[in-house]
Amino acid sequence: MRTKIAATGFILALTLATSLTTTIPAQAAPTVADYQQALGLRDAWSGLTENIAEPAQWIEGTHRFVYRKTVPGGFQFVMMDADTKAKTPAFDHDRLAKAFTAAGLDGSDGLHLPFVRNFSRMEVIDGGKALTAYIDEVSWTCTLTDYVCTRQPDNDGRQPRGFDVVRDLKIPAANKPVASPDGKWVAFVQNFNIAVRPASGGDVVLLSSDGSEGEFYDADSITWSPDSQKLAAYRVRPGFRREVTRVISSPKDQVQPKVDVQLYPKPGDAVDIDRPVLFNVAARAQIAVPYDLFPNPYVMSSLTWRADSSAVTFEYDQRGHQLYRLIEADAKTGSARVVAEDSAKTFVNVERRYSHDVKGRELIWMSERDGWNHLYLYDVKTGRVKNQITKGQWVVRNVLKVDDDKRQIWFAAGGMYPGKDPYFQHVYRVDFDGSHLTPITTVDAYHDVSFSSDMAYYVDTYSRIDLPNVSELHAANGTLVTEVEHGDITRLLAAGFQPPEVFVAKGRDGKTDIWGVIVRPQHFDPAKKYPVIENIYAGPHSSFVPKTFWPFGPHSSGDKVIGMQAMADMGFIVVQIDGMGTMNRSKAFHDVAWKNLGDAGFPDRILWHQAAAAKYPWYDIRQVGIYGGSAGGQNALSAVEFHPEFYKAAVAYAGCFDNRMDKIGWNEEWMGWPVDDSYAKASGVDNAWRLKGHVLLIVGEQDMNVDPASTLQVVNALIKSRKEFDLIVVPNDGHGALRNTGDVTYGLRRQYDFFVRHLRKEATPEWNAQ
Repeated sequence: MRTKIAATGFILALTLATSLTTTIPAQAAPTVADYQQALGLRDAWSGLTENIAEPAQWIEGTHRFVYRKTVPGGFQFVMMDADTKAKTPAFDHDRLAKAFTAAGLDGSDGLHLPFVRNFSRMEVIDGGKALTAYIDEVSWTCTLTDYVCTRQPDNDGRQPRGFDVVRDLKIPAANKPVASPDGKWVAFVQNFNIAVRPASGGDVVLLSSDGSEGEFYDADSITWSPDSQKLAAYRVRPGFRREVTRVISSPKDQVQPKVDVQLYPKPGDAVDIDRPVLFNVAARAQIAVPYDLFPNPYVMSSLTWRADSSAVTFEYDQRGHQLYRLIEADAKTGSARVVAEDSAKTFVNVERRYSHDVKGRELIWMSERDGWNHLYLYDVKTGRVKNQITKGQWVVRNVLKVDDDKRQIWFAAGGMYPGKDPYFQHVYRVDFDGSHLTPITTVDAYHDVSFSSDMAYYVDTYSRIDLPNVSELHAANGTLVTEVEHGDITRLLAAGFQPPEVFVAKGRDGKTDIWGVIVRPQHFDPAKKYPVIENIYAGPHSSFVPKTFWPFGPHSSGDKVIGMQAMADMGFIVVQIDGMGTMNRSKAFHDVAWKNLGDAGFPDRILWHQAAAAKYPWYDIRQVGIYGGSAGGQNALSAVEFHPEFYKAAVAYAGCFDNRMDKIGWNEEWMGWPVDDSYAKASGVDNAWRLKGHVLLIVGEQDMNVDPASTLQVVNALIKSRKEFDLIVVPNDGHGALRNTGDVTYGLRRQYDFFVRHLRKEATPEWNAQ
């Protein structure tokens, strides 16, 4: 009987769907003008907002802070004095632009400084007399007195590493002498061993003799005890030097191609093994530290001395990321003990590690051990948990400030309010014993709070996708001092902007809410039927649906989100969804990704789409496409390999299509170690034979993030499987090929063309005839 009812319901649903298909009018094929309007949306909307402020950055030791805000035609950096409420330009914008140009960074002006879209990596230093900025993977320092910009050395003089796990032995360590706190000694590496000599000059004293080329002491790891009597350093057994070789097919300075080689460890490769060793300098004694508590390191933290010089501490992330420990080694005996640890059958989330030493007696430790990310207070001497500071079915996202004397913690968290968006970040204060949990923020929005160094003030910057940024200055007790900025989008609204719709549906378990957004065309007609395109990025290292003001919020990429609107304006509904396997929810929600990156939350995503289609007749669930880059590229290809009955077309940029081919850390973190058959099960290469529908692969030949061969191996497998596909290989371009480079409009046009042909079933313009 149940089978008959289900079958009848299916026939009825099919009849209704057919009826809707025949009664809802289709769209006209897009014209060249439609393309030009969509491709120009980024420029058209640029500069149409005012006073949209980024979260504030306080100048250390002062009551002044700096923030970036939108102004007509661009951006301005403002400095505000919290005591007087006076605002001034943070610096001479035009003069700084000229300084960058003189240093070789062309194309910037006072309204578009080269770090303007990467404000989080700019910092005003030296009391406001200089700034540092990170631009295109390069660190810069600019004086704000005479306006001179200088490129800083790569790696700050430290020996570079391949993805932080294999030292580049082709580049010698700087081996700068490390001075003792009392200034009497310097320590360095000589002939692979630890050596010291008097700072004033004199004989070199070798403290070790067991260093060799195959097991050397790392000069960058040398650290003195506060009493200047002891040293700690890592002895290193080097890992496997895997290199990725790329051909620069079209160099700008010559006709013939060039070759570029990159140190690039991959999953399963041997990593550097770091072993801590202690030295008593006065006694010329080496003190061994037993390895039994850290037998198989993936990575070890920097060595840190206790304030009383009694011991050294370090954090140990075991290979496979299933055990994480804080270990203390006694300075006299070298004996080691575990101060705190976390273990998991799946993974310990190293993306969200936090520990804070409280006067050498207690430790604040972050853990997901109860199924949610929370804070715990440890007794350092016994290694026991004194109490769980925070608890509940919500997550601590990060710790902002700790006051050891007042025994209070300020932290950001999400999901504390039932029925509200669990991804909204709020800020709270709590005592070490878990009492007096106090909300610092109240508005239903995403909050970013920054405190002055003395905790006298804080700035709260908050927004939603439908609420432009508001920035407020508060006193430490929460009293509103003044509104710093209030975003104005009048001109943006006049240009046609409308915020997307937040949509929620149940996931695969029938209980968990899955959150996403729906973007409609600016000239949306509910009487028409629209194919659907999903913008996917299902990396387990975060969540990705925009929660701040769209598209100019501080925590979303304006270019990418504007791109969703431009894509929609080509006659589509564009959506973005956070399915299971992504972060910022429960441990169980996150664990779906474990050894299972091929899942990418698709069972939740498909149910979400179906719920949207059940609510909206204009949501054409028969024609669903998908696009993404990097991990999102892998996800997009997985959609048409593993779920071709639902996803009909995919555009995959720079995908890490086989996790065995990609960088070591990100992939071992979620897929585990050693490499097993779960890697093959998720592989876009091994599953290429499953492809149905249509796929466009795009890769930059100079991708330094994901080995470009990952894409070409998919191509090889598709050819062997007799599959049809489209491929664009972009000479000289990297991981952002055709997305965030000078050729972005070409890449977008090709993406528009692809979806217009395969989802709208319409002809595209003859571009070569234009």
